[in-house]
Amino acid sequence: MSTHKSRRALSRRDALCRIGGGFGITAFAGMISNSLAKAGVTTDSDGGIEARKLDFQPRAKRVIFLYMNGGLSQVDSFDPKPALEKYHGQPLPGGSIATERKTGTLMKSPFTFKKYGKCGMDVSELFPYVGECADDICFIRSVYTDIPNHEPSMLMMNTGHSQVGRPAMGSWLTYGLGTENKNLPGYVVLCPDVPTTVGPPLWGNAFLPAIHQVRIFRTK
Repeated sequence: MSTHKSRRALSRRDALCRIGGGFGITAFAGMISNSLAKAGVTTDSDGGIEARKLDFQPRAKRVIFLYMNGGLSQVDSFDPKPALEKYHGQPLPGGSIATERKTGTLMKSPFTFKKYGKCGMDVSELFPYVGECADDICFIRSVYTDIPNHEPSMLMMNTGHSQVGRPAMGSWLTYGLGTENKNLPGYVVLCPDVPTTVGPPLWGNAFLPAIHQVRIFRTK
């Protein structure tokens, strides 16, 4: 009877690698392959997510999406509302709306706007250098949500739905387009270590297969 005690418990992965000369891990690889096939994931010979064949030549090579939680209002940056100048200090038409805090009166932007570039885009005085590049930027000013609270709005921006449980944009991109990256994740998130509003649901893969999940990097 052996009295030898292992310093750590043998994990399932270690067991598959050791038992039977490692034949267990071969079977495991086959099981994973079948699982991916059932999930509708197309992989290449190296096991990476195969890039989808598109009917057009894509121009974008990669996507960097900067989501700055707690940023300034759109009416102070790139979407001026002239009506606020007219109705400044007056109550909202139709009465107060239900929000987390008491709703005050209408308030105009304290910043002035100037038209930049051939496109004539309105840009706040806060971003004069951004304004100089106005013709090279796509400004989208039609985004809206029917829930004005902070958390549902963040979910809407990152997942397209105001309730928790939907995949984030990065997961949808790897699901729909695949990735040509063979050695690194196709979808990563850089996030500070301080507590963030909502948190993981903003970048999770939700009900999509785990191969589309994020690789998150903290500031520490």
